[in-house]
Amino acid sequence: MAKKINTVTIARETLRMEAHAISQLADQLHRTFDVICQLILQSKGRLVVTGIGKSANIAQKLVATFNSTGQPALFMHAADAIHGDLGNVQHDDIVLCISKSGDSPEIKVLVPLVKSMGNTLIGMAANAGSFLATQSDYLLHTPIDREACPHNLAPTTSTTVQLAMGDALAMALMQSRGFTARDFARYHPGGALGKKLYLRIGDLLTKGVKPTVKPNTPIKAVIAEISANRLGAVAVVDKTSLLGVITDGDIRRMLERKNLDMDRINAIDIMSKKPKTMDADELAVQGFQIMEKHSITQLVVTNNGKYAGIVHLHDILKEGIF
Repeated sequence: MAKKINTVTIARETLRMEAHAISQLADQLHRTFDVICQLILQSKGRLVVTGIGKSANIAQKLVATFNSTGQPALFMHAADAIHGDLGNVQHDDIVLCISKSGDSPEIKVLVPLVKSMGNTLIGMAANAGSFLATQSDYLLHTPIDREACPHNLAPTTSTTVQLAMGDALAMALMQSRGFTARDFARYHPGGALGKKLYLRIGDLLTKGVKPTVKPNTPIKAVIAEISANRLGAVAVVDKTSLLGVITDGDIRRMLERKNLDMDRINAIDIMSKKPKTMDADELAVQGFQIMEKHSITQLVVTNNGKYAGIVHLHDILKEGIF
C-alpha cells in the first residue's frame, strides 16, 4: 500500500529547489559565456551537441532549439560517437559535450578523440574538477547543491540546470544574429505556430467572393447580397473608393426602427462609415486581435488601398491559430 504523503508539498519543494538552482546559475555567469557565444557566432560549422544518459536527452532538446532559432546543430549520442558516429563531426564544427559528473566512461573516451580531431570542445558539467571540465577548451559550469530527488540520485535539478543553460545560450545566439519572428516562421511553417507567424489576412479571402453594393443600392438588395455571400457583411463602394460597410447587426438595428419604410432606405443610409480595415499583407493573427479588441466579427481587407474582400472571424478560427 502506498505511503500517504502530501504530494503538493513535495511538488512545491521540487520546483523551488530547481528554481533556486537556476537563479544561482544566472548569478555565476561570467565573461566565458560571452567568449563561447562569439566563438559559435564566428564558426563556419555546426554546433554538435553530445551527452550520455539523461544528459543526452537534454542535448537532443537543445539541438531542436538551436536549429529552430538560427544556429545549425546536430545531436550525437556519446556512446554512438565512440562506435562510429564521430564521423559526423566536420572540421569546422564545435562540439558541446553535456555531463553532470563529467567523468562518465564514455565521456573519458570521447573527449580525447574530439580534441585529437582539432575541434573546439565546450564542456557543460556540474563538477568543475571533472575530466570533461578540465579537458574542455571552455566550460559552461552548471553546479547544483543536490538533486531534487530525495535520495539525491535521479537527475532532476541537474538536468533542469543543463536545459536552462542551453536555452540561455540559444537565446543569446538568436538575438546576437538579429533572428526575427519572420526568420522563425521560415523554420516553423506547419501547425498553429507557423500560421501565426506567416498566414496573412489576405490568404483567408475566398476567391471570387467580394460582397459589394453601391451607395444607392436599395436595402432589400443589400440584404440579398449579404445572404448570398455568407460573410455577414457587405462593403459599400463608389467606383473604387470604400465608403463603408453594412453588417448583419446594422440590418437588425435598422429593423428595430419605428415607422420603417424599407422602400426608401439605401445602403448609404445605414452603413458604418469608418469600418475596421486591414491590408492584405498583414498577419491574420493581428486581424483576430482587432476583432477581439473591437468586439466585431468581420474585417474589410484592402490591397494597395483598394477594397479586396471581407474576412469573417470564423475564417480565422477554422485555421486553428487559436
